[in-house]
Amino acid sequence: MNKTRLPRLLAVSAAVLLTGCSMIPTYQRPAAPIATDWPALSATAAAPATGSAHNGMAAADIEWQGFFSDPRLRQLIDAALRNNRDLRLAVLNIEQARAQYQIRRADQFPTVGAAVTGSRQPAANEGITSVYTAGLAMTSYEFDFFGRVASLKEAALGQYLATEEGRKTTQISLVAAVANTYLSLLADEELIGLTRQTLATREDSFRLSRLRFENGVSSELDVRQAESLIEAARVSLAQLTRQRALDQNALVLLLGQPATGALAVALPAGKGLADMPVMADVPAGLPSDLLTRRPDVRQAEQLLLAANANIGAARAAFFPRISLTASAGSASSHLGDLFQSGSFGWTLAPQLFLPIFDAGRNRAGLQSAAVQRDIAVAQYEKSIQSAFREVADALASRATLGEQLRAQQAQANAEGVRYRLSNLRYQSGIASQFDLLDAQRSLFSAQQAVVQIRLAQLQSQVTLYKALGGGWTEPGEAVPLANAALVPKP
Repeated sequence: MNKTRLPRLLAVSAAVLLTGCSMIPTYQRPAAPIATDWPALSATAAAPATGSAHNGMAAADIEWQGFFSDPRLRQLIDAALRNNRDLRLAVLNIEQARAQYQIRRADQFPTVGAAVTGSRQPAANEGITSVYTAGLAMTSYEFDFFGRVASLKEAALGQYLATEEGRKTTQISLVAAVANTYLSLLADEELIGLTRQTLATREDSFRLSRLRFENGVSSELDVRQAESLIEAARVSLAQLTRQRALDQNALVLLLGQPATGALAVALPAGKGLADMPVMADVPAGLPSDLLTRRPDVRQAEQLLLAANANIGAARAAFFPRISLTASAGSASSHLGDLFQSGSFGWTLAPQLFLPIFDAGRNRAGLQSAAVQRDIAVAQYEKSIQSAFREVADALASRATLGEQLRAQQAQANAEGVRYRLSNLRYQSGIASQFDLLDAQRSLFSAQQAVVQIRLAQLQSQVTLYKALGGGWTEPGEAVPLANAALVPKP
């Protein structure tokens, strides 16, 4: 053999030996327990019209600034992303998981430090033996021949990547919550305005009924019916005013700061859902897209990878563990001569530990790791099923709420015509006041239903965007298509 190649081969062999083998089971992604297509009702809304969805971009590729075109809403979402405490906790969890990963990675390298020791013990001749040392020391460095330390590092890496995906999930939920609360406030404002108009109309009817009663044209029953409708409108106004206050409180909590200054201006006041700019439409794609687009699904898979790596560490515990303690520096039997010339010394203390009897601890550890892996598989499959249902529900809402809103609006228009005709007939003495009041009630109910269905339709768009994994990307940020796209900071 060529002598020049011998050192290189020895170096490669030493590297392979120190790297060790891996006991981690080969990972195979579990089959997705969902259908390959969306349900029949949802399929009709799965593919929006051409050009209405950012040229066919997936929801996860559309940043929230591009999905929401309302500048007030964008301002509120930006404030929430900077101040919300749940998102801040998610970011801190990432930092903690990153530190834990760095600790596990550091375990693969020896720890060297300065050490000064001294010992005095009785000798055989009734004297005292003294030993003093000072220098560099390496304590209990484990040669990871069977991959125990490397498996623990892989498990910590999976935990770290899972927390990063968890932050994305928190951001998606926060963006959707702010948007839906903002839409609820718009609906509150619209309903309050509608109720005030209705209250004014009923007060006019009440004054007319009381005048007719005082002139002997109608009975007191007509007056009390008109009065009852006035109080019913006041009840609705009080309820809606309270609901608006509750929604504002919910929004303030999401924002993480008081809604003052520029944020107070951004709150909807005197505006309705009709003033809401159109949101971008998004295609649903295929159910399999959820595996790479939904951060919560990717988080569950990273936890599964971490549980799989823990099995490797539990398997390696059955094999010998070799560790090394070493030191080099000055050594002397007299403290005053410790740093004199010629006092250099060194120690080398390897240790091999082979488990023989541990009362079943290692076997129980392996069983626990295997069960934890099975639990992670079930949680991963459940996250996929939950994601599938959320998207299917949102698609079903998109497929039906449009037609429901159209029909409800047509009914409200018909009730409006009915009320005007009833009012003319009542003024002419042809119809009774009961017909007029009934028309008022029906018109108010139909108008309220229009607002509520329009709110449900807009919120379903936000829910679909969230369910498809949209809302965590920033402008210009690339969307990773694989779970291992994140590299921990050094």
